[in-house]
Amino acid sequence: MAIEASFIVEDSEFPLSAVFEHLSSVTIELDRVVPTTTAAIPYFWIYTDDTTKLNTNLADDIGIDHITVIDQIEEAMFVRIDWNLDHESVLTAIINTDVTLLSGKGHGGQWVFKLRAGEQAEISTFQTYCRNHNLSVELTQLHLVSPLKNRQEYDLTTDQRTALELAYNRGYFESPRGATQEDIGSELGITRQAVSSLLQRGIGQLIASTLVSTQADQSPRIE
Repeated sequence: MAIEASFIVEDSEFPLSAVFEHLSSVTIELDRVVPTTTAAIPYFWIYTDDTTKLNTNLADDIGIDHITVIDQIEEAMFVRIDWNLDHESVLTAIINTDVTLLSGKGHGGQWVFKLRAGEQAEISTFQTYCRNHNLSVELTQLHLVSPLKNRQEYDLTTDQRTALELAYNRGYFESPRGATQEDIGSELGITRQAVSSLLQRGIGQLIASTLVSTQADQSPRIE
């Protein structure tokens, strides 16, 4: 059964720390799930009040070989990064152990990474790798991922399950949200109202199937 874990990492333990030095208020977010192999070229969004203040020539950051600006507007910049994997960082810890990077967000001088592994021992191996390379990571959350074997298990429709899974993977249920209903609707090709309905009905069905008993004799009594 899969395991998901969240870690807090100081900005100095992950490349791109120079961005935090250039900008006082900035959020950096992994754009999508990227296979973390030695050939990985992740895409990131950099959000700040004024991207023109950012020097995108980050040659002084020893964890980066090259950074390419794909798109840029006043308050957001979409970049592609070629990593220097000879420099030990949390990124190399992810690549060199059997964990998968699900999401990453940097803000306020620290990063929050969500990882997935096939078993808890692989998370422990990741932590050991970090410790052996003097990389400071703090585990904040660890839980089992119980896959839905089929939609009938919780009486979810295919559309409800698709919307719920996409919303979860895009960080919709996180605080602050990693995606809006409009974002999810854009990926699914449906309206925001349709997304709202699918999420509301899907969450309601999950609650009804897992938390609320359908047997009247098991209903809580109010004395």
